[in-house]
Amino acid sequence: MPRRSRNEAHGNEASLGLTQAFDAVSDDALVDARARRRAHAADDGADGVPMGLTRAFDPVGGAPADDGDDWMPDDDAWAAELGQAPAAPPAPELDDADEAPRGRHGRHGRVPDEAPGKGRKGRKKDAGDEIPAYLRKSRRMRRILIAVAVILVLLLAAGAYFTWQLVQVAETSASQQAQAHQDQQQAAVLSPDEANDASSATTVKKTTVPNLTALLGLDQDQAIEYLAHGAQVASTREVNEEDNPVRQEVRVALTEEPADARTGTPTVYLGLGEDGLIVQVGYSTSTASLGYGSLSFADAVRNESIIEKTLAEAGVDVDEGSVALPEDKESYSTYDTDGKTLIKEYCSFYGEADVEGTPMQWSAVLSYDYTMANATSNLADTVRTIYVYVGA
Repeated sequence: MPRRSRNEAHGNEASLGLTQAFDAVSDDALVDARARRRAHAADDGADGVPMGLTRAFDPVGGAPADDGDDWMPDDDAWAAELGQAPAAPPAPELDDADEAPRGRHGRHGRVPDEAPGKGRKGRKKDAGDEIPAYLRKSRRMRRILIAVAVILVLLLAAGAYFTWQLVQVAETSASQQAQAHQDQQQAAVLSPDEANDASSATTVKKTTVPNLTALLGLDQDQAIEYLAHGAQVASTREVNEEDNPVRQEVRVALTEEPADARTGTPTVYLGLGEDGLIVQVGYSTSTASLGYGSLSFADAVRNESIIEKTLAEAGVDVDEGSVALPEDKESYSTYDTDGKTLIKEYCSFYGEADVEGTPMQWSAVLSYDYTMANATSNLADTVRTIYVYVGA
């Protein structure tokens, strides 16, 4: 039987149609085909070697010389000639331990190979891995809430700290004021020796009160020359008060006298009348400069007779003990808004005296300022000042 090419088979008008290719083959045809294959196998090759698989697929028209028209194709060719579909190859037998062969997958089912040395984390995120908008918003909101919580904690901590500081300052201030008030009350009833603190124990007299009565009737220049001790005019003030003979007041600082840290240098006050002559003269200094130290207000007046002694130095003799402090302490005391903390003690004294047959009027002021002492809780920081005046 001559070999025919597949094109010739398809080109043949008598070829089988698609529906006819899958018609069942009769048993007689199969028997005849098998007989012819056995006959063809017996005639293979001169050397008796059967035709191999490679020869079975020789090109059409390229059959070996010894093959005649009786050469038969293999099963697939024979099935195609008979109009049947090629038989599928038998499935390979697998052991139990072997895996079944995997079929081929389409492009959509293939898993892309990962780059060498990179796992899931090494792959770049493609468009499908982008974080959804709602998740990004949730993360951003969580960060904002955390930041707000941290700020609130810091503000609460700062508020607690400053509140604690204010409480501490208030307690300290109250303690200082209470201590100062208690010390002042104790000093008011102590004896002269007990009332002196460490600073008063070492206080010595540093200055001497000038003779103020000797300045009456002098003019300004004569008074400055008489005072000496570095006397310099510090200020001048015009006075226009009814029933007051003084028309001008001149402050003279004794710059060569030892200065007090709280009140400065001793000062002389010259009261000039209309004719330019001195009709009134005064003097002021710290009680410490006169050697009285840190005495209580009541003790300085009642026990130390500070007013009488200072007037005596100024040229006015006043009987010792004649100057009395009011019995009511409230009359010369000033308290803070709490009604308990003593801020100032201030009292004025007046009298008359005979100076070499000339009657004169005198006045004196004792002032204790506790503002600094309350701040430092130390009575030694009290500003104690005494003023004395003499007039014709």
